This record gives sequence, C-alpha cells and structure tokens, in this order.
Amino acid sequence: MKFIKNFFERTEPLVQKGAKYSWLGSVHEGFFTFLFVSKDTSKSGTHIHDFIDLKRTMSIVVLALVPALLFGMYNVGFQHYKAIGELASTGFFGIFLYGLLKVIPVIAVSYIVGLGIEFVFAQLRGHGIHEGFLVSGILIPMIMPIETPLWMVALATAFAVILGKEVFGGTGMNIWNPALVARAFLFFAYPAQMSGESVWVALSSTDKVIDGFSGATPMANAAAGHLNYSVADAFFGFIPGSIGETSAFAILIGALILIVTGIGSWKIMVSTLAGGAVMGLILNAASGSEALSAANQVYFSMPFWHHLILGGFMFGAIFMATDPVSASQTEKGKYIYGFLIGILAILIRVINPAFPEGMMLAILLMNTFAPLIDHYVVAGNIKKRMKRAKISA
Repeated sequence: MKFIKNFFERTEPLVQKGAKYSWLGSVHEGFFTFLFVSKDTSKSGTHIHDFIDLKRTMSIVVLALVPALLFGMYNVGFQHYKAIGELASTGFFGIFLYGLLKVIPVIAVSYIVGLGIEFVFAQLRGHGIHEGFLVSGILIPMIMPIETPLWMVALATAFAVILGKEVFGGTGMNIWNPALVARAFLFFAYPAQMSGESVWVALSSTDKVIDGFSGATPMANAAAGHLNYSVADAFFGFIPGSIGETSAFAILIGALILIVTGIGSWKIMVSTLAGGAVMGLILNAASGSEALSAANQVYFSMPFWHHLILGGFMFGAIFMATDPVSASQTEKGKYIYGFLIGILAILIRVINPAFPEGMMLAILLMNTFAPLIDHYVVAGNIKKRMKRAKISA
C-alpha cells in the first residue's frame, strides 16, 4: 500500500486550490481518506483525534453486512436451481457462482450511479466527498428483489441520493434512511415489478419451472392464509425474499459486529425486537375472534417470534432502524423510537393485506418523528433538572 500512498502524496499539489487540476480536489481527497487515515490536524485549540473517523465507521457497517450479502448471493442461486428442479445436481460453488453473477451487477449499478452523483455534488459545492454512500450503496441492492431491472435500480438510487439526501444538505443532514427512500420509490412507482412471485426468484425466459414451485415470500403466503416454510428455513434464510434480508442468522452475525465495535445502537435493536414481540403477542390474543377471516387467522395466530425472523423485520431492526443520522439521538429516545418501529411494522404487516411487509413504512414513519421524540426527551430532562434546582435552592 506504500506505493499507493506515495502516488496520492505526489499528486496532491496538482489538485490543491489554484493548481491545474484543482477541480479534482474532492475526488482526490475522497479516495485518499477512504484508503488511509486523514493526515489533517487541528490548527488551533486542543483536540483529540480518534482514528475511527466517518469512513472507518462506514467500513465497519459494510463489514457487518458481508455475512448477509454472501448468504444472499447463495440464496439467489439456491432459489433458482430449486425452481428449475436442479438443486440436487448442483454443487455449493455452482449455486453461489450463479447468485454472485446475478447480484454483482446490481451492486455495481448502485455504486456507479450513487457515487457518480456524490462526486458531482461534491465538485459543485466545493467540499469533500461524503462517506455515507459507502453503506447506502450496498444497502440498496440488498433490499431489492433479485429480478429488479438494473435501470430501475439506477433510477431509485438517483432518486434516493438527490431527493432523499442531497437536497437536505448531504450526509448527516437527511431526514430519512436513503436506502429505504430508494425502496419506497420503487414500491410505489413500480408496484408490479416489486411484488408478486416472479420478482423474488432469478429465472431466464428459457428456464422451465417445475410444477408446484412457488416463488412467493413467506409474508405473501401468510397474507394468503397459509405458511409453507419451516422455522429453520426462515431463520437460516432458505426462502424467497430480497437479496440480503432472508437470513436472520447472517443478520445476527452482523448485529454482533456492530454491537462489539460500538457502531450500532443495541438499544434500538433490542427495543425494535421488543416492540415487534409485544405487538405479536397482542395479535395472538386477538386471534380467536370470529370476525377474522381464515387468512387473517393465520397472520394473527403466528407466534410472535416467528414474525421477527420473517421478511425484512430483522434486517430493518439491525441495519436500517439504527442509521445514526435518521434515528433518535437521545438515549431514552432510542428505546421509544425502536419500540414504536417494532409495533408499527407488525401492525402494518398483519392488519393491512396490501402491505405484507411493514418494516419499510414503519422505519420511514419513525424517521419522520425521531426529532420530535428527541425534543420531548430533552424537554423532559430540562423540566426534571429545573425541579431539582428549585428543591436544592
């Protein structure tokens, strides 16, 4: 890596202000600080610099996403060969390679479009390249159905970066999670391409699907009044679904990385799971009602812990709800914020059959109210201190 660092140091004078290639300064600085710790130091006052800067933080989040991504690649191949009846005759590497070749283009489009827009805004504003898209660029593909057309991925990414982040001032200023903004845009703009059975399993026009195979997700099956996936399949991820959301086991490995490194808020994770469990128990208690249809009976009577490992609930709780920009910032607020996400996600999922997966809407809604939650938490703390001050006086 020494020769790479030397290259950046030799070319730095060429991109400084007033130099011939000064217009490339943001790009040069962005690539250098992505690979190496910034050499900038404080010019005045006393400051302590931590080597864990924003780029390093984002890199750890990407690392935590790797287990779910790798399993997602395998599951894409698994669902493909299962659909065409060749699963038993295809080895592990063949299955994984098929998924790898299907997923890599989606990731490439996300990063090319997103980083391209980031570079343009950095040059126009004359500041460094924001690091936030390091995570958003991998999250967007992971929450997409595998059969989402690449042009739709590009369009959604552009929408998320421009209207979901840059109009608010860039990284650190956005109101909503950018990856979920991309998902919501496609969900409402192109519902036919984001739902149904065919979008979750990668198949070509020449593939012959075996009789009786269903590419429906467990959520769609539950909404229709039946479940045909075991708890083990749901937990380990051998089910149709978005690329990175199917394996609760792989997601929990990522959660462990985030918690151990202190990057992700365990308070939000735990409270989101608690909220989902509470709402699941409430629905279980109402499952005996005669007013419910047969389909609703299946959803209402589903064990609360089963809700937590199906669909995008676990992925949202670990990687989406914990976004430090759009989540609550106060310690008490994190518990309230996460708990309400869990409540709303299961409530939307069960009560409204038009949205069999409620995690996206729940997180976006609570992103909107996170500043309000923090406001009242801070106001409450101030009120308590004022009372203590009066008593001591």
